[in-house]
Amino acid sequence: MATRTVCQVLQRRFATSAAAVRAPANEVRGQRNAVFSREQARQRALYPRIEKIEVSMQGPGLDGTLLIMNKGMSTPLSCARHLTEHHLTNSALALVDGEPWSLHQPLTHSCSLTLLTFKDSDPTLVNQAYWRSCAALLGQVLETAFKDDFTVELLNTPEVPVTLGAFCCDVVLDPQLDSWTPSEESLRSLTRGAQQLIHQDLAWEPLEVVPSVALEIFSHSRCKQEEVEQKAAQSPKGTVMLHRCGDHVLLSAGPLVARTGLCSQYEVTAVHSLGRGPWGLQRRAQGLSLPLQLQAHHTVWRKLRQRAEKMVEVPNTEEVNRLSPPDSTPPRTSQ
Repeated sequence: MATRTVCQVLQRRFATSAAAVRAPANEVRGQRNAVFSREQARQRALYPRIEKIEVSMQGPGLDGTLLIMNKGMSTPLSCARHLTEHHLTNSALALVDGEPWSLHQPLTHSCSLTLLTFKDSDPTLVNQAYWRSCAALLGQVLETAFKDDFTVELLNTPEVPVTLGAFCCDVVLDPQLDSWTPSEESLRSLTRGAQQLIHQDLAWEPLEVVPSVALEIFSHSRCKQEEVEQKAAQSPKGTVMLHRCGDHVLLSAGPLVARTGLCSQYEVTAVHSLGRGPWGLQRRAQGLSLPLQLQAHHTVWRKLRQRAEKMVEVPNTEEVNRLSPPDSTPPRTSQ
């Protein structure tokens, strides 16, 4: 325990000095990717020989279907490939023995598996993962939207229910930008950045790691290192969940949907000032999105957008649970 504490102190000191030097953004992304890939390879090497597991499929038309898969290698998406094109293209999330599970996260034991879509009778878990994914996408856009001359510090992404009408991402920009007020063209530019990532149909790759690995990945960010320690302390297993999308590595409070291509209508609607915080002038970027399977007519979208422009007041955990009823779902309207 003492050794780990010393290690964390040293890493925080390194983060402070690194911030002062201000490493180029592409160098930081490269370092994070390298550590992520190294740990991903190490975890895969834990299964040197192929062992078989039994996966019992659950869901309409699938009850009783048994798949023989590879332990530590096969994922829920691998299982979907053995089913139909519908399951492969429409699945967004999975339940493994009743636990929310990314479609790209390897299966490590025999289990029951349910593939979830946006049109399920109870889409609560999928909606939560989708909103979380949209916020992650917004953070990725913000991190790369400014030149290397300006720093961007992504703060802890608030968990907000779909019923609040907008997802959000808190950020601190370079002090040189404190007087910057985003114009409509700025918001459109951020929206175009998100749409480019959606068009690339990138996977959100999950990776559960011990805190020391996450601290190394975020060695250039004191803010993220504190977030790593908080999430590890809150986790029953003492681990943290990372995701990688393209060259962007992020911390996540829960599973994300399978890929960016599941997003369809997506718009960055506002950037609000939250005032001064410990890291500088905090801003809350907000957006609105609907998944590929649930489209809205332009008149409905306009009304939803007006609502998404208003600043989201982040509720506490108890309020999130209260505001997320079992039947909460985005509007199901067609074009």
